Amino acid sequence: MLPENLQIDPAAITATHNTHNELTVELVPGKILDVLRALKAQKYERLVSVTAVDRYPMEPRFEAVYHLQSVALNQRIRLKCRLGGENPSIASATAVYASANWYERETFDLFGIHFEGHPNLTRIMMPEFWEGYPLRRDYPVHGHKYDYKNS
Repeated sequence: MLPENLQIDPAAITATHNTHNELTVELVPGKILDVLRALKAQKYERLVSVTAVDRYPMEPRFEAVYHLQSVALNQRIRLKCRLGGENPSIASATAVYASANWYERETFDLFGIHFEGHPNLTRIMMPEFWEGYPLRRDYPVHGHKYDYKNS
């Protein structure tokens, strides 16, 4: 259940729970930008992180996870959107929070989640030639073999 002072479109919410004294709201992926805009207007001015969780072999396989903070209210909130394993994608939060830029690039680079509308969705941690996404649970433990001498 949402606190009274928090206004989020009920049609966007699929579940809520409170863990470790932090509210988690699970959302319909298509509503993420609307919810982020609403929360920013409600003094959640800081996007702390964007990351993902790979639930392989479960489906939907991925969760895109956003952590927001309100310095003014001294509160935090966690948003989660479940994404399917086949071509996972969600709208980029960069239009609402500029700080999402590198977080989304890192999540793309390591999990392969595409952030639609991102201004520069390129690898940020792994080299451009890298094959696959190393934080996926089905990624080979030894990594893909690459011939550095003949590259």
